[in-house]
Amino acid sequence: MSRPVLAILTLLSLAFISPDTPAGPVNVNTADAATLSRELKGIGMKRAEAIVEYRRKFGPFKSADELALVKGIGPSAIQKNRELIRVDAKPVAKPAAEPPRAAPTRR
Repeated sequence: MSRPVLAILTLLSLAFISPDTPAGPVNVNTADAATLSRELKGIGMKRAEAIVEYRRKFGPFKSADELALVKGIGPSAIQKNRELIRVDAKPVAKPAAEPPRAAPTRR
């Protein structure tokens, strides 16, 4: 295939990819404001920062519906993004178990 044809096909394929198309589910308990505003429909940076601030003050969200407690987030924004919102708890790192110590040997 010639270079000009390949370039045109590449441009055409990129034309069908919308920059507003979300990439996938977002955990609102761990994502930063930039990720929230990029991935959730209708959530700009101001609202995303409000989500992060609310989470910092009050702890993790237990459900997507709790996002309505954040100023500027209404039921319609939650409904538009319901399939994208995840509220999985942040995994807590468990301390590594120490290997059993050998009993001292007597000589």
